[in-house]
Amino acid sequence: MSVAAAITEEVTPYLPRGVRLHHCSVRAGWFLLAPERALKMDAIGVAILNAVDGTRSFGAIVDKLASDFKAPRERVAADAGKFLRDLADRRMVEVKS
Repeated sequence: MSVAAAITEEVTPYLPRGVRLHHCSVRAGWFLLAPERALKMDAIGVAILNAVDGTRSFGAIVDKLASDFKAPRERVAADAGKFLRDLADRRMVEVKS
């Protein structure tokens, strides 16, 4: 099973060594930086990645985002799960049990 497929409510996503969220004042935006890669983040991506602290489970991240944005939990879980799975496919997010 791939890391991306393993993003469930119980796992804890984290940014692996060498990956970080960075605000670039020159480009006026947030970027997820990794060795030889950079992805420009929108406000939703930044909110999700700010909740990924390496200690919260995916379920706790979903609860926090649903509360912060007063959004349906099911929708947040689907959207945040897809976002993190896509980053995991790019090896920019990992999970621990």
